[in-house]
Amino acid sequence: MALPGECVNASHTVCIECGTELPLKVYSSAAGYYIGFFCSNCGPYSRESSYFGNREEAESALSRGLFGR
Repeated sequence: MALPGECVNASHTVCIECGTELPLKVYSSAAGYYIGFFCSNCGPYSRESSYFGNREEAESALSRGLFGR
C-alpha cells in the first residue's frame, strides 16, 4: 500500500516531509541493491523493488522497467 503522496514505481516523486523531488535510482543497503527513492534531507524514502545480488542486475532492471515489490 502506498503512503499518501507516494508514487509507487513512478520515475520520480516528491518527499512529503521537505518537498524535495526524488528520482528513482539504484541504492544499496546491508540486504543488497534495490530500486527506490532516497531524500538527501530526510533519508530513505521508499523501496520500489525486491533486493538484487549486485548493482548491475538492479541497474538493468531499472533501465528495462522490470522490477516490483
